[in-house]
Amino acid sequence: MMNLNRFQYLPRQVVETGNRWDWALLPLVLSALVLLGYGASQMATPYQVGQPLPISLNPEYLPYYLLRTILRMFIAMGASLVFACVFAALAAKVRAAEKVLIPLLDILQSIPILGFLSITVTGFIALFPGNLLGVECAAIFAIFTSQAWNMAFSLYQSLKTVPTELQEAARVFQMSGWHRFWRLELPFAMPGLLWNMMMSMSGGWFFVVASEAISVSNQDIKLPGMGSYIASAIQAQNLHAIGWAILAMLIGILLYDQLFFRPLLAWADKFRFEETSGGAAQSSWLLTWLRRTDRMQGSVRWLLALIDRSFKYFRKNYDGTSIMARSSASNATAERVFDAVIAALTLFAIYRLGYFILSEVGLGEVGHVFLLGIYTLIRVMILIGLAALVWVPIGVWIGMNPRWADRLQAVAQFLAAFPANLMFPLAVVIIVKLHLHPDIWLSPLIILGTQWYILFNVIAGASSIPTELRYAARNLGLSGWLKWKRYMLPAVFPSFVTGAITASGGSWNASIVAEYVTWGNTTLEAHGLGSYIAHMTAIGDFPRIALGIGVMCVFVMSLNHFLWRRLYRIAEERMHF
Repeated sequence: MMNLNRFQYLPRQVVETGNRWDWALLPLVLSALVLLGYGASQMATPYQVGQPLPISLNPEYLPYYLLRTILRMFIAMGASLVFACVFAALAAKVRAAEKVLIPLLDILQSIPILGFLSITVTGFIALFPGNLLGVECAAIFAIFTSQAWNMAFSLYQSLKTVPTELQEAARVFQMSGWHRFWRLELPFAMPGLLWNMMMSMSGGWFFVVASEAISVSNQDIKLPGMGSYIASAIQAQNLHAIGWAILAMLIGILLYDQLFFRPLLAWADKFRFEETSGGAAQSSWLLTWLRRTDRMQGSVRWLLALIDRSFKYFRKNYDGTSIMARSSASNATAERVFDAVIAALTLFAIYRLGYFILSEVGLGEVGHVFLLGIYTLIRVMILIGLAALVWVPIGVWIGMNPRWADRLQAVAQFLAAFPANLMFPLAVVIIVKLHLHPDIWLSPLIILGTQWYILFNVIAGASSIPTELRYAARNLGLSGWLKWKRYMLPAVFPSFVTGAITASGGSWNASIVAEYVTWGNTTLEAHGLGSYIAHMTAIGDFPRIALGIGVMCVFVMSLNHFLWRRLYRIAEERMHF
């Protein structure tokens, strides 16, 4: 069983002078602080809308562009982590909040990133007049919308599947709500959350072009960064610049993999839910280095203890002290009133939507758009199924072999981070040259950037399988299909559902750029909801843009409610440790 004492961080006096490992680590820490400070200072320079921000395709500028992009992505990552913790805690613990937050998250993940940008960029610029920080905040918020949803779903799924014996132990110790989250639930969710953070970081590269190249007040703003560099290279059809951009991305991914994600994954291995020690765990040279320091370890312990003590006044009332002690029952009348308010707001929204449809576009157009949505639904479901057949076995194998996970981690991050839109011109050339049907052969572009959600979540699920369960399966001689049916698939099922639901939402979003592809003077269009929204955006028909996004939200929410939510309930009730 997971040892709860491992999550108790006690403050320890930090030594006055560090050892030789502290002094050896000091240049790395100072270099990181200097780079962060320089990048942050460049984000707050004076700027007026309309002022040109030239982007050079000279490779010597790539380190600076890479620094700016990674800084934006890590700021968005921090905001996404805070959002995921608050969202998951409320949705998993407060039933009334769950009724609102889960459908809301379904809607948010189905809104295209360009939709968020068009709504927020003017407001952010107004917050910081005469300063580039407003545009930077808009870009960071756009990256946030590409990172936050799958992290929130992952943490929510983990909180809903905490083992019963650990929940009972927390009741026995009468932990407050904060201590239960901080010392039990968050550590239990840590392995899966870290893999989803990696996926979010990599998935952010897919949208980095759109987030750094912003249009406002009929002005095109290209913030210095890798996204703007790639956009300029594509516009100039400069293949050499695209090659340099790919190389810079690879270097950046290797750096933050070695300096950030790999140490965290190796550290989180101690939070695996098992009674016996596992086999070979993930390793990190930087974590080994940090564990040999004195001052750095003391500082980390002090910070964790400070966070722990900050919430020590939170308490929770119990109706008993036995092992089955439960919180006091909720107020049924208040729940009915809350449900009635939600129903009234939903009916009002439906009324306003119906009025808009009848007055602006007509019922015939609505029927046509729903038919296009069915085409896209078929594509998404077929591609999710094919991606699951490919990546679930691979993800299980990687997750159950930590040494190979060490070797393939950076490769998986690079493949997930590779901007899929760089493949679109090649797809156009092949389809036109071979006279292929766009409705069929544009479809794989939808899944290029979203299939990795399934892989990363399955890896996280497989890596958290308790060692004693692996020994039991080996001793029972499970093999072949029986091994998959009785052992592996049930073990990774909750993580797979999390990956599938985020991959599904991302695929609907990606259909907007994958069903309507342009290269030079050639445009290929597949019949579907994504191409409809892209086409209406190109001609500036706002009512039909709103209709397309609204119908997409309906499809995503319906799919989540009738398919993924039911699979979530199965995972909560039957398929978790």
